Amino acid sequence: MKTVQTSLAAAAVLALMGGAAMAQDSMAKDNMAKKPAAVEKCYGVAMAGHNDCKAGAGTTCAGTSKVNYDAKAFKEVPVGTCVTTKTPHGMGSLSPKA
Repeated sequence: MKTVQTSLAAAAVLALMGGAAMAQDSMAKDNMAKKPAAVEKCYGVAMAGHNDCKAGAGTTCAGTSKVNYDAKAFKEVPVGTCVTTKTPHGMGSLSPKA
């Protein structure tokens, strides 16, 4: 009788361990799926009040740009999309515009 109980207890422990391993694998896959896309700073594309941070002289951080498409203000965009972003003032730039 003890052998049956021991076997059942061992099977229960193995089942719990297997379930925990599957849960960890699932969580790891979820974390990889939620990984943010790589971004780059794109100058001259932010709307007034919607820049990310450090918008040039007279500003301190996010949301402080007073002008649409400020050449010194940046917005973070997916890597590779900045220089193809068209605005009324030209294309986006990877460095501040004069």
